[in-house]
Amino acid sequence: MGSTQRAIIDWLIGPARQQASPAVLVGGLSERLVEAGIPLLRVRVGQAVANPLIGAWGVIWSRGSGPDGYTVPRGMLATDSYKGSPFEQVILTRRSLHKSLENLEHGTDHPVLFELAEGGGTDYLAIPIAYGDGSLQVSAFTTDRPGGFRDAEIALIESLAPAIGAALEPAAMRHSMASLLEVYLGRGPAERIGNGAFRRGQTTEIDAAVVITDLRDSTGLSERLQPDALLERLGVYFEVVVEAVRSQGGDVLKFVGDGVLAVFPVDANGRQDACRRAAGAIASAFANRAATGMNFVAALHVGPVVYGNIGSPDRLDFTVVGPTVNYLSRLEGVAKSLNRRAVCSKEVAAVLTGDTTTSRGSQTLKGFAEPQEVFELRLPQSTAG
Repeated sequence: MGSTQRAIIDWLIGPARQQASPAVLVGGLSERLVEAGIPLLRVRVGQAVANPLIGAWGVIWSRGSGPDGYTVPRGMLATDSYKGSPFEQVILTRRSLHKSLENLEHGTDHPVLFELAEGGGTDYLAIPIAYGDGSLQVSAFTTDRPGGFRDAEIALIESLAPAIGAALEPAAMRHSMASLLEVYLGRGPAERIGNGAFRRGQTTEIDAAVVITDLRDSTGLSERLQPDALLERLGVYFEVVVEAVRSQGGDVLKFVGDGVLAVFPVDANGRQDACRRAAGAIASAFANRAATGMNFVAALHVGPVVYGNIGSPDRLDFTVVGPTVNYLSRLEGVAKSLNRRAVCSKEVAAVLTGDTTTSRGSQTLKGFAEPQEVFELRLPQSTAG
């Protein structure tokens, strides 16, 4: 084994495996191969994942710009972008694919190879990377040297495949776990659980603006629509609300039937900023309401909430609970009874400036002995009606 090969393998199965993120790993590997005299133009490492939204993710290293991550939507794996591609061929054959980019043929060679050639590539090598669970990933290397890779360079790259797999698999598992947690829990809770906050009762009290949305006439919808049509409409509605919350830096904690519960923790910018962002999310959701074909209401309150893990010893839920959340659910009911799109509490109205709220007087809230003043959130004109 040559000294260069040994040094790269030692780095891969040592420091890279133990500490490196996927981007650092791919960048470090690429740079070491360049130092070994291989004129790499581009390196791409792909990783298929078990994720309901993402079919794959990976890292692309390019000469002069370094490593950059990317994701592939799940549906794209069923398109011509993937079908017949070098990556698919390597997965199916479980063998390396070496292809010159200097004499490609239209109608025979995949479009991705033409893209690499147009970018200056002259030769392409894709190798299978086997993981311990039997799955297969792919790493691809492109050079711009006239004449392409030399035989010794191909042999060196292929010999590194087991070490690349050993280094990449734990990094990929960490990355995939984090992305999967985020899909189901939201960014904030995913980070907390990833950092070890996963024991029952491991909670903290935080100050937060909390939003809930809920459909109007959900029973009628379920009676009028076929199940598949109803689910499709619900999916669009949830997508609109979730994107609105995320665009304002909030976290969607859960879907409760046809409702959405989201939280905007109060940070150093204070309650006013959290309430503004929450109100902005509500306005954004209603601005796109027409796309959902649904009528829904929203309520906003701010206050202390218990944030963290609750549940039984073998089934946990990461959520927010407490009087603030209970009050919010009562506000949502008032929105429906008053036939208003969005309402908020007096605590929210007190920190929102300008003409963003209008008092709707004292209302009776279930569970509260005294009437409570409720405010309507004034939405942009395009969302009214």
